[in-house]
Amino acid sequence: ALQENLDKKLFGQHLVNKVVVKAVKGFLNNSNAKKPLALSLHGWTGTGKNFVSKIIAESIYKRGLQSKYVHQFVATLHFPHAHSINLYKDQLQSWIRGNVSICPRSLFIFDEMDKMHAGLIDSIKPFLDYYELLDGVSYRQAIFIFLSNAGAEKITEVALDFWRNGKTREDIQLTDMQNALSVSVFNNKNSGFWHSTLIDRNLIDYFVPFLPLEYKHVKMCIRVEIESRGYVVDEDILTRIADEMTYFPREERIYSDKGCKTVDAKLDYYYDF
Repeated sequence: ALQENLDKKLFGQHLVNKVVVKAVKGFLNNSNAKKPLALSLHGWTGTGKNFVSKIIAESIYKRGLQSKYVHQFVATLHFPHAHSINLYKDQLQSWIRGNVSICPRSLFIFDEMDKMHAGLIDSIKPFLDYYELLDGVSYRQAIFIFLSNAGAEKITEVALDFWRNGKTREDIQLTDMQNALSVSVFNNKNSGFWHSTLIDRNLIDYFVPFLPLEYKHVKMCIRVEIESRGYVVDEDILTRIADEMTYFPREERIYSDKGCKTVDAKLDYYYDF
């Protein structure tokens, strides 16, 4: 189901498709995992990070994101104040400990990692490490997913280099991204992962790069959204919406600024729902 959903609904992200399916499937099939699974999803807004975490949740739990075993944290909502970091650390540890005690196969999603206060996420380091038990609790079946815009510039830089050298985006391999991405995120002072022990101790299993979306991918998003609402696709409207989106770099106009983020709102404008 995970593979099928990614194939059908995620566009222009061959690396994500390959890594996520391999990582999640391998982890779920491993009855003796040595540590929890930790995935860090990186890329510009609208490229599919939240969408993929939703698909992962739906492939594991009947109620998907609504499951009581799925826990979502949004940095600006749950951890807004820098002066309360110590309190947040205690609360976060208690929440994870309590929920993994109830369900070892718990899923924790941390959104807006690039807006999280540096040092806060290090409080969960013990839960991600190679321990059999911590105070009688095993965390080795849990899954942690981090979502961040940090590293997006590095991802775009690699993608643009390939494009300018006449190569396709499908030629980009994970090895072209992985090291540069982890170093970029680790050294980004505006990221919750700034000099984080999670990276330093190699506790993140995969840094997953979401490539910026091209015009053709935006059109795919629009088409799927129109069909999901039960409407016949009007090619003129589809093209008009795609043309209205803004693209970068300024000269080449290859990649969509907002990915597929504003497709919903634009459809509401064009269709009389």
